[in-house]
Amino acid sequence: MEMGSMNIREVPIWEKSNLTVEEAAAYSGVGRGKLRELSDPEDCTFVLWVGNKRLIKRKLLDEYLENMYSI
Repeated sequence: MEMGSMNIREVPIWEKSNLTVEEAAAYSGVGRGKLRELSDPEDCTFVLWVGNKRLIKRKLLDEYLENMYSI
């Protein structure tokens, strides 16, 4: 099958397991700067580093935000 003939559909944000900071901001309503600040510490459970690229683990971000009163 040729690459040009493949039907690749865009995956909706709510179906992705990992989101870019921009996608996570749109998904969660939390600003990009705040997401970067929250995901900077090495012990952050909802960040995945791929080289220098920061991805946000959607389900773990949901759990984190559900348990927070204020961020």
